[in-house]
Amino acid sequence: MFQFKPAAAIACARRAGTSASIDVLNKYFTISQMPIVSSTYWNTIHGNNLEETSQDEEGMQTMYNLGKNMAWMLKCIEAGKNAGIKYPENAKKHTNFIR
Repeated sequence: MFQFKPAAAIACARRAGTSASIDVLNKYFTISQMPIVSSTYWNTIHGNNLEETSQDEEGMQTMYNLGKNMAWMLKCIEAGKNAGIKYPENAKKHTNFIR
């Protein structure tokens, strides 16, 4: 259902744990064949509430760059569609390693 739709995981926390959260979320995107949009650092922002997160200048810059990158990827996908580039058709085999 989400195949070929760009995705970006974002995590917000008071301190630690954001990179592990992003890693887990990105795995769901990859098994759904979703291109992952990245930024200039991990897509994280820190703070206890909205006011504190807006004080995280590096986090805010990362989110701004992420938004620009997402917009760019969406435009590229649309340009590809307009140029007649079709999504790849993928075959999928299920293998059972229990013998």
